[in-house]
Amino acid sequence: MKTVKAIIERSADGHYSIFMDDNSLPYLVTGTGETVAEARKTFMGGYEDMKRIFAEDGNEFPEVNFDFHYDVASFLQFFAYALTLAGLERITGVNQRQLSHYINGTSKPSKQTTEKIERGLHAFASEITAVRFV
Repeated sequence: MKTVKAIIERSADGHYSIFMDDNSLPYLVTGTGETVAEARKTFMGGYEDMKRIFAEDGNEFPEVNFDFHYDVASFLQFFAYALTLAGLERITGVNQRQLSHYINGTSKPSKQTTEKIERGLHAFASEITAVRFV
């Protein structure tokens, strides 16, 4: 089964949207919501609706798996409940002021900075998953 990238973005009004990053399929699914969870629920509901419509019309439905990707601002906003800007600065090496600009939408990170943030988060996640308690 094909895997399709689904991009999660936060809009200026604070709502989240999810859209498919693939134009090769005979359908497009999007979803919006006040939270990421709500947007994902709407998105997956749209996918199920498409599947039903294709079946009702007697058309073959190419099923896919979704690989969800955040834009930097959406990730930072969504995980603000657990990760402070000070902590993110230590994890990623990107200063708090710049991270704040990304969250507020006053600037967007370059590809190089996006990759730096992602590498830092993945390294941190690896450290956390290696933790064992006695």
